[in-house]
Amino acid sequence: MITQDSIEALKARLDIVDVVGSYVELRKAGANYKAPCPFHDEKTASFVVSPAKQIYHCFGCGAGGDSIKFVMEYEKLNYPQALEKLASSTNFSLVYSEGKKDKPLSRLMEKICSRYQYLLTKNHQALAYLKERGIYEGSVEKFGIGYAADSNSTINYIKSELLNMSEALEMGIIGTEGGRTYARFIERITFPIHSANGTIVGFGGRTITGHQAKYVNSPETPFFNKSRLLYAYHHAKQSIHKTKQIVITEGYLDVIMLHQAGFDNAVATLGTALTSEHLPLLRKGEPEVVMAYDGDKAGRAAALKASKLLSASGFSGGVVIFGAGLDPADMVQKGAIEELSEMFRTPQPFIEFVIDEILSLYNLSDPKAKELCMQEAIGYLKTLSAMLQDRYKTYLAQRLGINPSFVRLANQTNTNYNKPVDDRSRHKDMWELTLIKTVLEHPEFIDQILDVLDPSLLQFHSHEFALALRGKFDEPMLMAISVDEQIRALKNEEALKAELISFLMKHYEREYKKVNMQKDISFEQKAFFIRKYRDKISQLKRGELVAYNS
Repeated sequence: MITQDSIEALKARLDIVDVVGSYVELRKAGANYKAPCPFHDEKTASFVVSPAKQIYHCFGCGAGGDSIKFVMEYEKLNYPQALEKLASSTNFSLVYSEGKKDKPLSRLMEKICSRYQYLLTKNHQALAYLKERGIYEGSVEKFGIGYAADSNSTINYIKSELLNMSEALEMGIIGTEGGRTYARFIERITFPIHSANGTIVGFGGRTITGHQAKYVNSPETPFFNKSRLLYAYHHAKQSIHKTKQIVITEGYLDVIMLHQAGFDNAVATLGTALTSEHLPLLRKGEPEVVMAYDGDKAGRAAALKASKLLSASGFSGGVVIFGAGLDPADMVQKGAIEELSEMFRTPQPFIEFVIDEILSLYNLSDPKAKELCMQEAIGYLKTLSAMLQDRYKTYLAQRLGINPSFVRLANQTNTNYNKPVDDRSRHKDMWELTLIKTVLEHPEFIDQILDVLDPSLLQFHSHEFALALRGKFDEPMLMAISVDEQIRALKNEEALKAELISFLMKHYEREYKKVNMQKDISFEQKAFFIRKYRDKISQLKRGELVAYNS
């Protein structure tokens, strides 16, 4: 870990004009320097470098920061890497501390990965499985695929190599229960999971001996957050920036097979849906996002959730749904490369996909169901910019077979609080903003809120809500909410409880109506959900909060 004193000394030596000027041709313009922005295409020079303030700013795309931030963005480096590059270029010697979360982390995870890779070469069953799935030896090496044997094998290796057991516990390699120590990965093919800069931070494991869970991941650690990571992003990032497209799949094998077929801009989520925490990583290089998901019920549901999030956050791209029980890995294995290429070139746009999926949940031959469907679709459209709302209300009307005049999007108010990086306006929901401000001013209420309300239930400001829950109070969006006098925080638990009951009542009544109209689930499933929502609504009517479960 680089010491803070060393970082400050390096900053004092840097000159923003020299740093930026080594990458971009700068021209003097009064007290400052100007150039075409290196971060987006433009004909006029809106990129300004200020030697007095030692910062740069683009008035076109909003990029800005100091010398270190410039090198990070231009070279696609993380903070320590940018520091080391600048230190090298200025002949400056950085000073490192011996922080226990620095070198032991790298050494432990790399050694464990090497051990798993060695064990794979000795396990014929695991090798046969990989060969059967069409994975080449070169891919095994590229992706660091390995094999974890029995628990004792891993624990004995850690001890024999004099690795730190506390580190192994912290990094999720081992676990403890009732005084017993055990390895978390047992009889599984292993896939190392890296941070964006290539550091191993965890593992995924696929059983080959019939364990109940087919796939498992490392537990959450200070370094491993599956809601922020994308599998193989460190391999894909150069291609992503070159092709301006990122393909997101559901599994490790999908990614590996796609890379084998030349689609080396493919990544995967880590056994979880795409979340707002993934968005900063997806914005790097501003690529088009293609969600390539299985056509089963779970795959379509995940694609729907991701499409709502991405479209409301201003991303371009679309969805590719695989039918006939196939997935990307299957298609590569059977040689359907041209077909895959065409699918990735022509995905169904996010907004069209969301509207079509909403319509599929209702019996549109029933006028009442059609009205409910229209209201749900309108609620989604209101998360989009005014221009997109106007464009897609016609699409919604056509799909419903109604006059566009029935699709009323009035009484919407745009705001700057929830806009994505590209500065598009978004719908302002005062109830959700009030809840967020309550969290900001009264963090002691967080547990009470999360007991009954999942962040995904917020339709318009789930991203800000997630930031508030993580204590990111210096984020511009949260600062804007904090200073807005129109938004009033709830002052006590009684007021909070009343608002939560009102919100949850409306939510579960909508869910009850929706499931009542669904035509693609069995009678038993429908009866179960109807009873579930009736019980929750009854409890709320009695003035009792109900625990949230998906």
